[in-house]
Amino acid sequence: MRVLGVDPGLTRCGIGVVEGVPGRPLTMRGVGVIRTPADAETADRLVLVEQGMERWLDEHRPEYVAVERVFSQHNVRTVMGTAQASAVAMLCAARRGLPVALHTPSEVKAAVTGSGRADKAQVQAMVTRLLRLAEPPRPADAADALALAICHIWRAPALNRLQRAHAAARRPPASAARPLAGAAPRAVPRTPSQPGESAQ
Repeated sequence: MRVLGVDPGLTRCGIGVVEGVPGRPLTMRGVGVIRTPADAETADRLVLVEQGMERWLDEHRPEYVAVERVFSQHNVRTVMGTAQASAVAMLCAARRGLPVALHTPSEVKAAVTGSGRADKAQVQAMVTRLLRLAEPPRPADAADALALAICHIWRAPALNRLQRAHAAARRPPASAARPLAGAAPRAVPRTPSQPGESAQ
């Protein structure tokens, strides 16, 4: 499984590509950051994020895209920029028919370090160790993107089982879908003919 992880941001959007399967060593295929100038118009910055995302998708051909789920912060302006960059990443993936998964920061930290309260330094250290890198990926946005990809690879089997269980629960039982064998069809009551009409 090849996953492109996205740590969304308007100024720095972390990107990381990881390949592997649960229970086996993982391999980093690429890591970087899409940057946009802070003094540019928001619409222009979103175009730059989209162009950067398209380049990464073209080059690495991932099978899945994992994006950090945006959560509420005190700085509303930062949240807005993060949400906008997240939407661009999801749009680029959906346009190619790629499945998109959203993971919360605590889910990613727990998957990679074992603690949902780990700090960025701990996440960087574990990403470096898990991917057998010579040095921690920098900036932190790049390491977070790799952590998202790792999280999705490890969580995907459980998520797939959960989705199948939900789908089965919503499916109507077979007995409700077709009549019992040998059961006579229900008769449709006929209304009396109106004056001037002949009964069919």
